[in-house]
Amino acid sequence: MNPPADAFYEPLGGGGFAGTRATAGPWSPDFQHAGPVAGLIGRAIERHEPVPGTRVARVTLEILGPVPVAPLAVAVRVVRPGKRITLLEAEMTHEGRPVARATAWRILTAPAGLPAAVHAPPPPPLPPSTDPLKVWPEGNTDGYLSAMEWRLVEGSFARPGPGTVWARARVPLVAGEADTPLVRALVLADSASGVGSQVDLAKWMIINTDLTVALHRDPAGEWLCMAASLSVTPHGSALCEATLADGSGEFGRALQTLLVDER
Repeated sequence: MNPPADAFYEPLGGGGFAGTRATAGPWSPDFQHAGPVAGLIGRAIERHEPVPGTRVARVTLEILGPVPVAPLAVAVRVVRPGKRITLLEAEMTHEGRPVARATAWRILTAPAGLPAAVHAPPPPPLPPSTDPLKVWPEGNTDGYLSAMEWRLVEGSFARPGPGTVWARARVPLVAGEADTPLVRALVLADSASGVGSQVDLAKWMIINTDLTVALHRDPAGEWLCMAASLSVTPHGSALCEATLADGSGEFGRALQTLLVDER
């Protein structure tokens, strides 16, 4: 692996961002992994007409096609305004062509006196270190995969099976900025289908059409844990589900719908 770029994106001003090689996905160095894409859209949503005392609780990203490693623009609008519940919509474009869209619910934070109820078991401890990340032979590891630090607990990108991994970004989403908790969760969440895949990625291509991330609280700290599994059936499609956690426990879920085809 080559050293990652200094950030996933360089700001261009006016809502524009230049994707660096750190955004490149495992399928091709020319197209972005959807993790940074989701993070950049989430960043724009958080910054659009913020309302004190509210938080972004759910983001659904629709991937309209391959997102090139190139300059992009992100625009956000309010679909349903409100003091307690707001629906926002974002669009990412490349040279005027839409490449991704997203909706997000921004809702009032729950009262401090509300009793907590979390049913997921605590995540496994963060491993002190793991073997170097391995992927299928033709996979591109010099983009997003090397811009993230991975500590595998169970599974591998190189072989089928559910997996659990701790991860953090080695670089910020946007140069010169600190990532927010929402951005950190979104940048990782799209890796669920790789961590939890039940198919041999050397033989089968899996491409997610969407990503939904729902968070009942904001994550804390750089290191996040993801436990993912993928279900797939002949004459059907694939569905990947993941639990997201930090050192204090589970904080949300991720869901992906995937196309499966022969490579």
